Amino acid sequence: MVAELWHGAWRGPVLVVLVLVLVHAIAAANLPAWRYDREAILAGETWRLVTGHLVHGDPHHLAWNLLGVLIVGFLFAGAFTRLQWVLVLLASTAAINLGFLMLEPQLQWYVGFSGVLHGAMAAGLVSWLRRRGDMLTWTVGGLFFAKLAWEHFAGALPFTSSSLSLPVVHEAHSYGAVGGVLSGLSINLWKDWRRRRAGPRSL
Repeated sequence: MVAELWHGAWRGPVLVVLVLVLVHAIAAANLPAWRYDREAILAGETWRLVTGHLVHGDPHHLAWNLLGVLIVGFLFAGAFTRLQWVLVLLASTAAINLGFLMLEPQLQWYVGFSGVLHGAMAAGLVSWLRRRGDMLTWTVGGLFFAKLAWEHFAGALPFTSSSLSLPVVHEAHSYGAVGGVLSGLSINLWKDWRRRRAGPRSL
């Protein structure tokens, strides 16, 4: 069973879980040195643009995001190759950072992987819509959009905010989703271009 998980599409999600757990174990004792910190980043501590998304405020916060990784992995692990998933995660991270730095000057610090997770979810849905477009796809897509809309207009979902010791920065979810959609569309356009370039194959 372990070998099947490791060698199949689940290798990526398992690696992400291991990285998040390892980073939390290392960084928990000195969280301020790892988190996204606007002033520190503008002063040159650019590594926080990456580490801020890998650290968590407490084990409960980490557990929520680990659950999210498993859910996204269960739904979409096979949607892209591992390299393409790396591009999705990088694009989602970049979109969040740009959104924070350019549009959220009041946000002084942030921790957590949830924004990147929303990017992965959005990219997976783009792939589903391209390949499937069935009722399940539209249902999951509708629920995802409704969640983002609720957070934008009403704030964090009640059961989420009440279960965390940190405030939910829902803007990270929106920016991450934008990065996920753009990267998902780009990857699929590239796939279509390669397919057209290869042309029809004869038997």
